[in-house]
Amino acid sequence: MTVQDHTSRSHVQELMRDREDQILQRWVEISTQPLRGRISDIDARKELQEIYRAFLRSFSDTDGASELHGLLSDLSRTRARQGFTPRETAVTVFGLKEAVYESVEAHGGEEALRGFVWLSRSIDDLGLLTFETYAAAREKIITDQAEELLELSTPVVKLWEGIVGVPLIGTLDSARTQVVMEKLLQTLVDTGSEYAVIDITGVPAVDTEVAQHLLKTVMAARLMGANCVISGIRPQIAHTIVTLGIEFGDIVTKASLADALAYVLRQSGVQITSKVKSRIAVRTEEA
Repeated sequence: MTVQDHTSRSHVQELMRDREDQILQRWVEISTQPLRGRISDIDARKELQEIYRAFLRSFSDTDGASELHGLLSDLSRTRARQGFTPRETAVTVFGLKEAVYESVEAHGGEEALRGFVWLSRSIDDLGLLTFETYAAAREKIITDQAEELLELSTPVVKLWEGIVGVPLIGTLDSARTQVVMEKLLQTLVDTGSEYAVIDITGVPAVDTEVAQHLLKTVMAARLMGANCVISGIRPQIAHTIVTLGIEFGDIVTKASLADALAYVLRQSGVQITSKVKSRIAVRTEEA
């Protein structure tokens, strides 16, 4: 760095220290404008003032630079959790450049303008750091939400004493199969159930991969001592299974959940008898 460069940087740094209140106030105005009142000016000023002072310390102190990076990373993660867009988050950082430039243009000399070129590059680097942290935080949020949706979309319910049901809706992939398997096995342990009905009425299509996932789930349940029945085999799916040559072996399959439930009830020793019209009376056979 030449003597002139050092002098130029010193001028812009001195101006930022001398006019801290004015620059900070302008930075708050620029950064909060696109947020449409979702953050108050008081909260924004407190947040940006801490970043501004860490920025000033970073000029001569490496610890200040580390503190600055930490504050910007926290800002990015907070904005990501609050649902702010990448542009709204980036404006918070790049707004400092505009605020400083206005002050340099009004109160700084030629040396300060030269120093602003260096400052502009520094702020660009900080903006890139902020955006990268924001993107990583959003990706983690999306991943966590996807896992939560998998949990919610894969309930294991108790249908009868000793019988549990797993109604599946949507595409069945490797990640979801793992969730289904874990929840089913845990429920079998918790309830001591001997039968499980896996209903695929809501699965749009069954191909070789989906069939393999189902077989893995059934085999895992069998290792826990439970028998599985697959229900919801619609005509179109049955045709696809036959065309692809998929073999379910000795696994019992039924066209509907009602048929599967009636089957496992009989296997459990519950006798179903038809009474008047559509009424059904259920009684348990004595051992």
